[in-house]
Amino acid sequence: MIPPKRNRRNPHDYDLDLYKARHLIENFFAKLKQYWAMPTAGYAYATRYDKRATNFLGAIYLAASVIWLN
Repeated sequence: MIPPKRNRRNPHDYDLDLYKARHLIENFFAKLKQYWAMPTAGYAYATRYDKRATNFLGAIYLAASVIWLN
């Protein structure tokens, strides 16, 4: 759940920990999308490599490990 605006008269409750976790997940997917947009950097996943589920999952594991190491 997204927190309410500060100037709202009757603010609704939200879970701060859940909001922080959601933010981290959204940032991870944004970084993961950058690897699909850069085939010249050696990450040509968006072509024939994502036709099979095992290859696609391997590409995600590889990109996730690179993101995690940075």
